[in-house]
Formats: sequence, C-alpha cells, structure tokens
Amino acid sequence: MKSNAKRELESWGKSLLMALGVAIVVRTFLFAPYIVKGASMEPTLHNQEKVLVNKLNLTDSFSRGEIVIIKGKEENYVKRIIGLPGDTVLMKNDHLYINGDLVKEPYLSQNRERAKQVGNRLTGDFGPITVPKNKFFVMGDNRLYSKDSRNGLGYFTKEEIVGQSEFVFFPFSQMRGIE
Repeated sequence: MKSNAKRELESWGKSLLMALGVAIVVRTFLFAPYIVKGASMEPTLHNQEKVLVNKLNLTDSFSRGEIVIIKGKEENYVKRIIGLPGDTVLMKNDHLYINGDLVKEPYLSQNRERAKQVGNRLTGDFGPITVPKNKFFVMGDNRLYSKDSRNGLGYFTKEEIVGQSEFVFFPFSQMRGIE
C-alpha cells in the first residue's frame, strides 16, 4: 500500500515539475503577459490593460505599424513601429511620410479629431530624419501624450524589442486582437 502512495506522489511530482518547466519555456521564449502603463497608446490600448506579447517572431523582420514592447533603460514601453532601418520619416501638417510616400494612419482618427477640437495638431512637424541602420523609430498612438522616438526615447534596436503585442486578454470585457 505504501509503495502505491509513494509512486502516486512521485508521478504527481514529475508532472508538476514538467508543467513548471513548460511554463518557464513558454514564458521565456514564446509568450508573456504585459501590463500597459499610461495613455500613450490610447485609444488602441488603455492604461492597465493586460496584453499577450508574442516573443516567437523576433527572428523575422518587423513591419511598419506593428505594436511592440520595447526594453527601456528603466521600464518597458509599448509603441508602434513607424520607421524601419534606412527609412526617411517626415511629419508635416499631421501627415506622415515615409520615404516620400504618404502613410495612412487610420488608428489615429479619434486622437486627430480630439486634437482638432482643442485647436492642436496631433503630431508636431519634424524631419525629414533617416532611421539609422539596425534601428527602429517608434511612436505612441496618443501622440500629444507619448514619450517616444521623437522626444526622448530615441531609436531602438531589434535586440531591445521584447515582442509583438498580439491580444488584449484583460479586462475580460475588452478582449480583442491588436491592430
């Protein structure tokens, strides 16, 4: 009787260790939760929302418009990739130009409308600037209140990108994919 209980306990112990190992591997290399801090990505992402970050695609190239988590010096940031390595970025009259081409930013429509109501432009004019080799230029969607590549954070390397934000999973009533 004792040997059956001992075997059962060993079996449970092995199962728990295996589950813990899988959880550590998944969290370290595949997916991780992240809590949005601040209003810099509103209305796309809101303060205190929890997002699932995909760490798997870090070997591939990033796309313009992707929302990523970036390792900062003191904290992590959630931002949208605007300029890829070698891109020339220009912002004029609230319109973004990449390599001379106008880029539509439909995710900014609510914030642009709010800025117009208070007599401001959403994004101040800057550029043209050329994104250095192996660097990315990022901005928040709430550009009136975003610390980003324009104003203090500078450029980021691929190694500083933790992963891509894929999905809001909390609060449950706000679950959604991120675009």
